[in-house]
Amino acid sequence: MATVLAFHAHPDDEVFLTGGTLARAVAEGHRVVIVVAADGLMDAVPEGGAPRLDELRASAAVLGVQRVTHLGYADSGHGPVLYPDPPDRTRFVRADTEEAAERLAAILREEGVDLLLSYDAGGGYGHRDHVKVHEVGRRAAELAGVPRMLEATIPRDVVARLVRLVRVLRIPLRFDADTVRTACSSRAAITHIVDVRRFAARKQAALAAHRSQVSGKGRLAPVLRVLVRLPAPVFGWLLGREWFVEARATTAPSDVIGDIFRPVS
Repeated sequence: MATVLAFHAHPDDEVFLTGGTLARAVAEGHRVVIVVAADGLMDAVPEGGAPRLDELRASAAVLGVQRVTHLGYADSGHGPVLYPDPPDRTRFVRADTEEAAERLAAILREEGVDLLLSYDAGGGYGHRDHVKVHEVGRRAAELAGVPRMLEATIPRDVVARLVRLVRVLRIPLRFDADTVRTACSSRAAITHIVDVRRFAARKQAALAAHRSQVSGKGRLAPVLRVLVRLPAPVFGWLLGREWFVEARATTAPSDVIGDIFRPVS
């Protein structure tokens, strides 16, 4: 059995990009760890702790994940403005890449990680914390000597279809059209497509555990509210596949691979 570590930017990212894959790995008997770089807070951590980290732990419990860890950074926020650091910690995008990578590498070594899941070079939709995850993840894998690394992504054509669906359903979602056209990865770059429809109900319940995001006023909140109310088979039809790029592959596979534990030969 292997140890898998999924490195994510913020609480709730673990569900969208890897939730079904992590649940499947747990069901197959592997040890699964989630590490998030940022705690989802823009300001100082309140006395009771970061509520979104509590939601992350609840989400991880639904997926069956054995350990959840936070690297200690603050959220860097959306949009063109980068606010000053809160008084108690650094925004992730401002973190020294080598220092952040060493924090992650220490966990990779401690866990004896066989497979690291991170993000593609564009960080999915271009969020600065997601791009930083890509940079830090790659360096940490080098420092810790992790044997394999897969980078989570979504095919660009799938992103375009989801945007069209959002428009048809008249769900209020703000997005940049240019970003949508260039976000994520091309089909040709994708090496692994994991069918997680069998774990759709668990993935949906893990998403619902992020209550503040589902009920809040964020730009994705209207979409999240629709997703958590869908019948599980419909949710699985929409979000029942997860995509990855093998980071160190030197040749493209003859066909896409459906198992994250099978490397590109």
